[in-house]
Amino acid sequence: DEAFFAQAGEHHFASLARRWQQNYRELLREFEAIGGNIVREFRQFEQDGLIDLLTCSATHGYNPLLGTDESVRAQTRLAVATHRRHFGSLPKGMWLPECGYRPAGYWQPPVAGEGDPARYSSFYRIGVEQALAESAVKFFFVDAHLVSGRMGTAAPYSFAGHSGPASEYGAGDDRAAYHAHRLGDSTGNAALVIFPRDPRTGLQVWSGEHGYPADGAYLDFHKKRWPGGHRYWKVTGAGADLADKLAYDLHHAAERVREHARHFVSVVRATLESTEDTGVPPLLTAPFDAELFGHWWFEGAAFLEHVARELASPDAPVSSVTCVDYLHRFPPSDSVKMPEGSWGAGGDNRVWLNADTEWTYRSIYTAEHQLRDVCTAGNWRDGGTGERLVKQICRELLLLESSDWQFLITTGAARDYAERRFHEHDESFKRLLSMWRCYEADKHLTEEQAAYLTIAESMDGLFPDVNPEFWVRGAHA
Repeated sequence: DEAFFAQAGEHHFASLARRWQQNYRELLREFEAIGGNIVREFRQFEQDGLIDLLTCSATHGYNPLLGTDESVRAQTRLAVATHRRHFGSLPKGMWLPECGYRPAGYWQPPVAGEGDPARYSSFYRIGVEQALAESAVKFFFVDAHLVSGRMGTAAPYSFAGHSGPASEYGAGDDRAAYHAHRLGDSTGNAALVIFPRDPRTGLQVWSGEHGYPADGAYLDFHKKRWPGGHRYWKVTGAGADLADKLAYDLHHAAERVREHARHFVSVVRATLESTEDTGVPPLLTAPFDAELFGHWWFEGAAFLEHVARELASPDAPVSSVTCVDYLHRFPPSDSVKMPEGSWGAGGDNRVWLNADTEWTYRSIYTAEHQLRDVCTAGNWRDGGTGERLVKQICRELLLLESSDWQFLITTGAARDYAERRFHEHDESFKRLLSMWRCYEADKHLTEEQAAYLTIAESMDGLFPDVNPEFWVRGAHA
């Protein structure tokens, strides 16, 4: 790129190409300096008391719509086990996929899977919090509307064909959104703690239409030079056509990052100052997906650094604190109950369950019941091929349950891709299940079947220590 731009007399673009080279060299040096082990570095940061590491459900399964308690528990238990394997300790907190929560109570599956219709009649479900408590998780995040009572929520994304937030965060009781609360599990045991997500800072940072990432000075994500795919243009303006994008200016973008960091801290300060004094310092919880920082928003990592520096200055108007430290200092005494909901558009399940995605849940519910039957029967416990085969069936179900497929279908962001991936895992699940039934009968796999199992493990070999015991009927931590 540099040679091409220089030959064409595009000196600004040539300098940007040199900056990209420098950037990649610096990243490679850092990566090599830590021996390529990013996990070890995060573990060390936690051991040094600098950060707290949280977990999420194993494959980002959307808990309110999973069809069995065993599936909800398995998503949690496997995530916790994996966290312990990598970091040597149990996670104290969890990021619920899509902030999706469902309380305990009778639940009617929204669609029926294949087989006996009685399988899909209403039954009493555990609350999501019970699955977390059983795995020693102490706290999780919810959207503010679940504790404030407002069902309209400012979503960080929108449906295909619609722009802007689902609704503005209107008037109402703000106090609940800026304190931690206890939430008892469905058995009345020790309560978990919930931290409400602040909607104002959420929209300010997340939104590509209304927030900081939309600023015209920042690197445009979509316009890339062929060949190579490198980016040399800035956002320029709202709705600007790719052909009208202007050249990226590193120095201008760096200035905007510092300005936005200062603005963010001022928003946090103003929000906290507007809350009623209850004797306990109010807390603004601002969780974000890591992929935003540096990926969708190239300058996002620098933004985080400048926010941290602003908050660390001696005269900072507010201080930063981890959820763990806050709970040690100010354990909440009040208890709340919450309805079902999410951080999606409308605050409910509509992003994941609608006319375009119902068919996915028919497959998921069928697979969940079939796997539970296989695991409960116990014939897979042979320490050999049978166990290996059922473990791979578990992996395919986990991949089938990912909330990303419905999200991408609903928003139209990558519908063809999501549908293809879903069908691939569904077909793999069905083929492996058929192989299991043959193997269960005569303890033998054909050469073709054995080859397919090897291929499936190669392609979808996540969670090497996946445990089919997690899907046994009634199993819990």
